[in-house]
Amino acid sequence: MTVAIDTRELIIDAIRDRKGRSITVVDLKDIPGASARSFIIAEGSSTTQVSSIADHLRDRLIEDAGSKPFNTDGMRDSSEWIVLDYGDIWVHIFLPETRRRYNLEELWSDAAITSIPDLD
Repeated sequence: MTVAIDTRELIIDAIRDRKGRSITVVDLKDIPGASARSFIIAEGSSTTQVSSIADHLRDRLIEDAGSKPFNTDGMRDSSEWIVLDYGDIWVHIFLPETRRRYNLEELWSDAAITSIPDLD
């Protein structure tokens, strides 16, 4: 018997493992023309933490779900914003000021948006 792994919960757990904060889920499934079914958005307090969250997330999904991202962006840059594309779910990890600048939640404000409480 195969146990289904909830990718969304695994992603949130991996972000929390590296102390990622301000996690938001943007449900895009009812938005015509959206590039994914959902975005998971989080932030780290430094470029090092943003990179650490992205690296850990990628490793956890490979290990626990056998899932590699289709694409990534920002991993080699300054790590102010890293996106990992898992097909139906795109994960965006930002520095706080970069997140405010791009404001994806406002851009997709017609979607259902859920804030996930920080652990501390």
